[in-house]
Amino acid sequence: MIYTVTLNPAIDYCLQIEKLTVGQIHKTDRAEIHFGGKGINVLQILGELQVPSVALGFIAGFTGEAIENGIKSEWVTPKFTRLSSGMSRINVKLRSGEETDINCQGPKVTEADFLRFYENLETVKSGDTVVLSGSVPKGTPSDIYGKIMARLSNKDVKLIVDAEGEQLLNALSYKPFLIKPNKQELCGLIGAVTCDNDVISGAKRLQKMGAENVLVSLGSKGALLLDQNGQIHRIPAAVGKAVNTVGAGDSMLAGFIAGYFEQKDFDYALKLGTAAGSATAFSVGLADRKTIYRIFEEL
Repeated sequence: MIYTVTLNPAIDYCLQIEKLTVGQIHKTDRAEIHFGGKGINVLQILGELQVPSVALGFIAGFTGEAIENGIKSEWVTPKFTRLSSGMSRINVKLRSGEETDINCQGPKVTEADFLRFYENLETVKSGDTVVLSGSVPKGTPSDIYGKIMARLSNKDVKLIVDAEGEQLLNALSYKPFLIKPNKQELCGLIGAVTCDNDVISGAKRLQKMGAENVLVSLGSKGALLLDQNGQIHRIPAAVGKAVNTVGAGDSMLAGFIAGYFEQKDFDYALKLGTAAGSATAFSVGLADRKTIYRIFEEL
């Protein structure tokens, strides 16, 4: 079973406006609601690819209830820890030529809440996969992903981490099966990245620090994978018009996971991951199964 951990899920309120002028009242051309947070995006794409998964994390208030009900499906089982106060965050995504995002902080999570979360985490068994991704609630320790991974260290669990900065660095000592920085996140960890050689050098550095496999999403330039055998896999981006970058990296990760566990082949996984990431970039919301496999055939 695949478990995704989303400590700070959200409702994304996406608004399309012809022209945004600060200080003015606007009418939207289109308004949509999507359930977000990086782990939520991953499990929804896994669902499109018909891979069963379980959602772990925190929800609060009426927004949390909406998230829980909204993601539940034949392929997705919510198993959230409900907070006694506050509300799960609402993020506003403005689209008016450029993308402007306003991401809220989310509810406060106490130590007692984490103890209840750890009880849910006990359902993870040897042979399962756990995906840790996204931002964390305000006040959460910078090593929280490491603490979660430590609790799973006595089980034969594949750990996948998609996080930034300290959260990612603190997770590397637990030797995750896969990490997925994008180019900007890689720059934040190793300095300027201007060419493939820089990306490869950065990936090798992260591998030496503990990651088994390093998948780097490069936006319009595709993706690069340094696998556990030291082999480099490279794939260009799909051809199409990008209309939405929200969730594209998460979709790539989900496609990669689905592809790897289907065939245990890194090239196939990278191709399916790239197809899923591109499909979301070319869609208003997260990609659907039909679009993912159409792009897969075109790559």
